Amino acid sequence: MADYEFHQLHLPRGTSRSDARRILAEHAEYGLWELDRLTIRRDGSRRVLLRRRIIRQLRLT
Repeated sequence: MADYEFHQLHLPRGTSRSDARRILAEHAEYGLWELDRLTIRRDGSRRVLLRRRIIRQLRLT
């Protein structure tokens, strides 16, 4: 089973779609994050949950 770490973002109400897409693309490209869940709230803000796989090195003894 894979282990993941999570990162939560809050995008305020006035954030345009193109700005939100740019922010998420930067996180994906430079931080290797992938979209886990996107919630659009009643007030128009977005809550974004990103995840990335934790890669552990094996010890060779």
